[in-house]
Amino acid sequence: MKRKDRKARWLYIWKEYGTGYLFMLPWLLGFAVFMAFPLGWSLYLSFNKVTLTGEGFHYVRVGFGNFADALLKDNEYPAELFAFFIQVILMIPIIVIFALFVSLFLNQRFVGRFLYRSIFFLPVIFATGQVLLELFRQGAGEMPFLKQYGIDQLLYPYVGKQLAEPIQSVLGSIVLILWYSGVQILIFIAAFQTVPRSVYEALHIDGATPWESFWKITLPSIMPFIALNTLYTVVDLFTFPSNPVMRQISANMFKMDTGYGYASALAWLYFALVLLLLGGCMRFIGRMQSNAFKGGG
Repeated sequence: MKRKDRKARWLYIWKEYGTGYLFMLPWLLGFAVFMAFPLGWSLYLSFNKVTLTGEGFHYVRVGFGNFADALLKDNEYPAELFAFFIQVILMIPIIVIFALFVSLFLNQRFVGRFLYRSIFFLPVIFATGQVLLELFRQGAGEMPFLKQYGIDQLLYPYVGKQLAEPIQSVLGSIVLILWYSGVQILIFIAAFQTVPRSVYEALHIDGATPWESFWKITLPSIMPFIALNTLYTVVDLFTFPSNPVMRQISANMFKMDTGYGYASALAWLYFALVLLLLGGCMRFIGRMQSNAFKGGG
């Protein structure tokens, strides 16, 4: 009887999710072939002191020593990690909210809307990798009035140096940050197409205003897409070309006193932080979605 129940359960799972698993299969195969071993090897290295000798690599087991050194003895990595973490926390709502409002505008019917959609997506194609780094080096996207009127100096007395620097960094590159939200805008535009027009027509007949229809219908309906955009934004920001934490990891990889083992420990600490942030975002959005549907009901 248990075997029949187990078989029926697996048949139900395959019927419900089999198509999705088939779409994931190429990625799973690619991960198993190209990524699984390097990730496992880097995790092994993080528990070792790795030095390069004339005979090759020499490994000395240190347990969690690399992780302890990264958090307790390293003066640069924790500071860079904290500052960048705060900066990302500030960027996420800015990008997602900006993409939501722009997509609301681009979802309207007006002449040339396809051209405007292309304009907002073009930076995703051109401003990637070395192009984006060069734009940052040239100061593109900076807000000159921050220094002109001394706004950046006003932050230090009120929020302190540790918070003022991430806020100043966000404000200083706000143009490029918003310019870099084309994927999120397209996802939101696709989200609006999933809401049936008949629902809005029924609301209009009942006398609901556009403001009420947005909060009661549109926002609860696109909550899964808000979650998707939030996850995409988190991953995109944590792999940003000018990421200072990744520069720290790369620099420690080739130092004689740290090496591959210590750099691997830094990378896994960084990865753990990203997972915690993703989990926190999903939990927060799940509660928002639950409250939104309760309010809509």
